[in-house]
Order: sequence, then C-alpha cells, then structure tokens
Amino acid sequence: MSVTSTATPWPVQIPERDAIVNGDLCIPETARGLVVFAHGSGSSRHSTRNIAVAQALQHEGFATLLLDLLTPDEDRSDAVTAEFRFDIPLLGQRVISAIDWALADARTANLPIGVFGASTGAAAALIGAAKRPDAVRAVISRGGRPDLVGPLIATVRAPVLLIVGGLDDVVIELNREALARTTGAAHLEIVPGATHLFEEPGTLDRVVQLATDWLDRHLPNP
Repeated sequence: MSVTSTATPWPVQIPERDAIVNGDLCIPETARGLVVFAHGSGSSRHSTRNIAVAQALQHEGFATLLLDLLTPDEDRSDAVTAEFRFDIPLLGQRVISAIDWALADARTANLPIGVFGASTGAAAALIGAAKRPDAVRAVISRGGRPDLVGPLIATVRAPVLLIVGGLDDVVIELNREALARTTGAAHLEIVPGATHLFEEPGTLDRVVQLATDWLDRHLPNP
C-alpha cells in the first residue's frame, strides 16, 4: 500500500515525571498505525536518517512520532559529560511516556503502535515494548544495541526486527547474542555493504523496505 502524505508535523510536548520532552508528530490522511522513533546516543529527533525513514513510512500511511529522549537541559549537559546517552533506564522511561501519551491523545489513541529505535534508542524502544506489551505491536531496531536491555529482552512479546549493516561486525555479534535471548517472534536482517550509520547508497532505502514490510505484517488495521 502506498499513499502520498502532505501532512505537516505538529510539535508536541510529552510529560515524563518531572520533565518534558519534545517530539514531532506527523499523521498522514487515513493513518493505519503510529511509529514512535527513539534516536541513538548523541542524536535527537532531528536525526537526518530517522527523518528520512519517518517520511518514507508516512508515504506508506503510517503516522510517526520523532522523539527527543532528553530534555534540552539534559542534552546540553550530555554534550559535555555524556552522562545521559547511555542511561538506558531513563531513555526507556521516556519511550514508555511517549507510548502512554499516544494512547491518551485523541489524534493517535486508536492507532496500533510500533517502535523504531536506532543505536541506544533501540534499547529504549525494547524497554517500551516490554513494559507496554498490550500497546506495542512491533519493534524495529536499526544498527541497534539490543544487548543493553539485558534479560528484559526475553519479556518482549511484540515481534522484533533487528537490522544491522553487513560491515558493522561488532554490532552484528551483539545483535546475534540478543536475538538468542528473545522468546517471541524475532528476526535478524543484515544489510550487505552497510556500515553502522547506513550512509552507503541504497542501504537506508533497504531499511525502509524492511521496516515497511515488518509493520505491514504485524500492525493490525486500526
């Protein structure tokens, strides 16, 4: 299924305990699902690669929520100290809060949810799936670090797709080890010729194709 999206992103603010994180919500006409994006360490909702994937998914009829996992103050501090970017419990809680927000917001409440994480954001996405099993229907990891979730990955019920670049040797092995700890439907897809950031021509297009197929297969019609 392919549709044309002319939707304009809405800036949104998501409360999380005593913090507020920013996001960009885009809902194409007749949306058939919502994909919550969690970026990797040192990045933000302005990640060019995640934006490219999100725009491609919007053209396939999926709403997207590009999420900052850190507040502006935390982000400024992290740029100097790197104290938050590997705080996986904190990042995971931010994804949980985004899922809860989406379930409560009238624009997205009826849309089935998938989560898409890159690098350390994949660990945060998996935590969201583990802690909100009735809400999250699919998980996609791009160049992710699912190993950072530890034993919690065995509790994820949603189908998990792990996408890794064929030249990203260390991360391939970490994903294989994480895959072995899953207990639900899970698959590891290695993209030939891709490094960790999928900067090589055509490799991000392959990510989009894999992600779209996974969401088509596992997100129910709203």
